[in-house]
Amino acid sequence: MATLTKDSRGRSPYYICCYTSADGRRLKKSTKQKDRAKAVEFCLALERAEGMAARGTLTEARARELIGEVLERTSGDTLPFYTAEAWLRDWVRGKQISKSEGTHVKYSRTIESFINHLGSRSKINVSAISSKDIATFRDAEIAKGKNPNTVRYLIKHLRIPFNAARRQGLLIHNPAESVELPAAAQTYDGAENSRDPFSLQQIKALLDAAVAKEHGKPTFKAGEEWRGAILCAYYVGARLQDVANLTWDAVDLPSKIITYRARKTGKRVAVPIHPELESYLIELPAPDSGKAFVFPKLAGQRTGGRSGLSMTFSRIMARAHIASGVVYARKDGGQGRTVRRLTFHSFRHSFNSALANAGVTQEVRQKLTGHESPEMNKRYTHHALAPLRAAVGKLPSLGIK
Repeated sequence: MATLTKDSRGRSPYYICCYTSADGRRLKKSTKQKDRAKAVEFCLALERAEGMAARGTLTEARARELIGEVLERTSGDTLPFYTAEAWLRDWVRGKQISKSEGTHVKYSRTIESFINHLGSRSKINVSAISSKDIATFRDAEIAKGKNPNTVRYLIKHLRIPFNAARRQGLLIHNPAESVELPAAAQTYDGAENSRDPFSLQQIKALLDAAVAKEHGKPTFKAGEEWRGAILCAYYVGARLQDVANLTWDAVDLPSKIITYRARKTGKRVAVPIHPELESYLIELPAPDSGKAFVFPKLAGQRTGGRSGLSMTFSRIMARAHIASGVVYARKDGGQGRTVRRLTFHSFRHSFNSALANAGVTQEVRQKLTGHESPEMNKRYTHHALAPLRAAVGKLPSLGIK
């Protein structure tokens, strides 16, 4: 039975709780209370917690409840209470202000997917969310056919709000930290999931395919604009939506620089205009306003869908006899998506790789691509075989016959 005592030497003014621990040891702990009644409350709560631990019924949520009860009775204060749903949605609303639109949308989708997965458990205290909840969410997303690399990012997204809750004292441990990430998706040839850059020959074939004709008529209605978009993607390294919605006020021909805000990251990116791209832009009709789109037939279109920009570009690739290649295939009946080795996004890899092969430093490449970290930039760099072969050829010969 728990009892109260005081330091016989008078070194501390606080009452000391003498209690039996879950493993049977007799221990002493300061209550940090000078008032006997409040010290009794603390000591009884400690005894209840140790008893529950001994019986194997003590959970993090119950421990917080006990602490909350003691705090309220001894000081009048209460521990802050958040349901998992309320905390996660409040957190993601805060990110709407501090992060770019693309990042906020990405976080929002993860949070909503997780809340839907929790079901009725989303109404419990955020401190009661366990690693098991995160792990079952991970497994459910993979079972739907999601790319394992996508699921890895979902779990990493969840770690952030739970870390914020831990820092604010709403929970003791981050339940997402101990959940293992799924192994990176493997391609059909056993390599890790990755995208390839377009070669120069492929880019030339795409430029020709965009303006190709069938029976004397253009194969693609916006073929000439697609040709310009391809040039812009390769020489600027911009994403599909940023290229399609580029406006003339972003193009400074006298200074030979294009400055745009990346939709995905919200970062402003400035890229010098390559002479070949400059020649193309100069030939375009003069705009009535700086707000006019450089590629008006592409602007405002959706990326996905059967009539979206990505599908049209896939048709241009097919016309150029370029196979997209499958990195990761969606499972039958799954809700995931098929990841292809070559897409419009590959121009971004081509841009970064060409710079790397030309000896441009990673710091400069990172500025030109708008990547947030060197690690992300490295994913987009693919050194061509020829420069590597030339470097190896400079090694001294060993004279082996």
